Amino acid sequence: MFNKLKEINSRPKPFEIYTADELWTNEYTAKQMLEYHLNEDIDLSSRNPRFIDRSVEWLVSLIGGGDGAEVADFGCGPGLYAKRLAECGAKVTGIDFSSNSLKYAREIAEREKLSIDYVHENYLDFETPKSFDLVMMIMCDFCALSPKQRKIMLNKFYSILKPGGSVVLDVHSLNFFNQREEAAIYELNQLNGFWSPDDYYCFVNTFKYEDDKVTLDKYTIIEPMLTRTVYNWLQCYSKESLRTEFMSNGFEVEGIYSDVAGTVFDPKSPEMAIVARK
Repeated sequence: MFNKLKEINSRPKPFEIYTADELWTNEYTAKQMLEYHLNEDIDLSSRNPRFIDRSVEWLVSLIGGGDGAEVADFGCGPGLYAKRLAECGAKVTGIDFSSNSLKYAREIAEREKLSIDYVHENYLDFETPKSFDLVMMIMCDFCALSPKQRKIMLNKFYSILKPGGSVVLDVHSLNFFNQREEAAIYELNQLNGFWSPDDYYCFVNTFKYEDDKVTLDKYTIIEPMLTRTVYNWLQCYSKESLRTEFMSNGFEVEGIYSDVAGTVFDPKSPEMAIVARK
């Protein structure tokens, strides 16, 4: 028991283990994630509809209007952005590795007769002969990737953008990092049964890595016949470090904002959004 508790509370190296597929490909948790996406009262998996409407309006303005624009939505989920962009006339490609979310997105697109190309694939592996006016990655997905994975994505973004095309994404800021505190808790059926339809105990360890500006929420889910661990890494940025990461991968940074609706940058904001051009 002592050794098991020691393992549960152990601190891994930053981005040492990657388990994002556990959230999105496990049948039960994928269903839970979709419910979070579609819950208009909370901003956990997707932001509320009013914000998304403002965000899409701003994104469309960046590409001079949506009509005919080619847009790639990485981590599109159930298509909340893709649907609105397509309604503005954009030709949208949505990439996600949650079959559950894409099933919902495709049903909506078919019902509303929207031409959206939904691709079921891990976006780290996505390849295409298409080129795009806008590449987007929303809801701080970029922060969950390791430095090596982020470089893969930035190279991918650059290669599929048209000359002068833009990449837009949001990240957690150092304000978010500074507000987090290390903790260790356990709870019966933590997150109201999010991890399993049956009873389980969940240990949650929150770690901070000061030198790297990285946080980790480590979930150890213990069921009668199964124990699994899910790692939720988040890279946090200063305005300068975000700008540097993009410029070092060949992009020209056009602007940094407080969110993906184009709100003027606020140094106290827990998030930032970047617009970078090829």
